[in-house]
Parts: sequence; C-alpha cells; structure tokens
Amino acid sequence: MRKAVAINGSPHKQSGNTAMILSPLIQGMKNAGYDVDLFYAHDLKVKDCDCTSMYCWYKKPGSCYIKDDMNLLYSLSRDAEILILATPVYVPLPGDMQNIINRLCPLIKPLLETRNERTRARFHEDVKIRKILLVSTGGWWEKGNFGTVVKIIEEFAENASVEFAGAVIRPHAFLMKKDGKLTKDGEIVIEAARKAGEELVKQGTISQETFEAISRPLISEEALKQMHNSWIE
Repeated sequence: MRKAVAINGSPHKQSGNTAMILSPLIQGMKNAGYDVDLFYAHDLKVKDCDCTSMYCWYKKPGSCYIKDDMNLLYSLSRDAEILILATPVYVPLPGDMQNIINRLCPLIKPLLETRNERTRARFHEDVKIRKILLVSTGGWWEKGNFGTVVKIIEEFAENASVEFAGAVIRPHAFLMKKDGKLTKDGEIVIEAARKAGEELVKQGTISQETFEAISRPLISEEALKQMHNSWIE
C-alpha cells in the first residue's frame, strides 16, 4: 500500500483547528487507498538540533547522533511518498514543529548543486518522499498571513528536490464552529478538505478550485477585525 506521513504541529493536537482541516484530508487520502501515519509534534520527544559537526552529513550521512523519537519519523519517512506538514500560524511556527523540521536534515543527501542560482540538495536515494504538502490554519482574515509559513515549507521541498504539492490553508478557522459545533460553512470546508485528500492521491495534485473552497472567506475582513478588537477593549 502507498504511504504518507502527516505531522500535526498544533499543541492542541486533535482538538485544534489544524486537526479540523487535516483529519478530513487524511480521510480523503485513506478513501483513495493511501495508508497515512499521523503524529502530533507535541507528543513526540524530540530534542533540539545541537550538533556542531554536521554529523548527519559529514560523519555518518543519513544518521542523526541524537537518539529520540525522530528515529521513528526517519524510518517511516523513508517509506512514505507524501509528507504532510500541518501547523497553525504562530510567529511563524509552534516551537515543536520548527524543531522537527530542523531535525529532518539527515534525510537530505550532503551533495550540493546549483539550480536557478540557488544552492540546493536532494533527499537520500532511500527516501521515497516525492511530494510535501502544507496544511495550515490561522486566526486572521487574509491568506497573506500564511506567507512566511508557506515559504518555509516550499523552500524545504525545493532544498530536498521534491514537489511542493501546495498549501491547504484555512484563515479564521475558528469561525468554522459555533458553540462547539460545525456551522454550515464549516461543513462545506470539511468536505472540501476531504476532497483535497482524494484529489492528491487520485490525480497527483489538488485542484485550484478545491484549494479556494477550503480557504474562502467566512466573514468580511472588517467584521473579523471588529470581532478580534472587541475582545481586548
């Protein structure tokens, strides 16, 4: 069975807004025949990268000298065709998620090349990842608020010489629920997220229409600003 690995960086784990988008997307992938391993960054015991010798590149390429839960991610990532990095927008990422991204370095082969005037590398030959997808949620109104997070994941995919499969983003995600229950708009977004998972598996890409259905505004920009500001007045 074809495989994917998903890492949810939200400290709220399965009860957070990020999971609200990631879960149906994963279900869509499973419906289309993929096996998806889901991890919560907050549950993993992952130490900071404190290596000063680039052990994973120059001493023992592909291996990290730190022995912790990253070893499980390394193993599964070598068998997965799709890596899904899911995170809320903080400033810019939750610490646990940024730490895991830093520690993915051993998957990258220490052989540099230049493409389009940029230094790049590639995954090791035993790493099957061919696509990296971002799933992200935020509290502000505009999609532009995701710019830094999108760039981080897009650059990581470029550095590893694999396809950036796009950014599934959901601004003002908290408005998908009211009194703890999905609104009608929320249900539409959830269905679009499930469709995104199916499209990624069946078509190899998510349609622009589906991306837009997931991120479409649920309220006017001015109304959202008034809502946020009223909470601190």
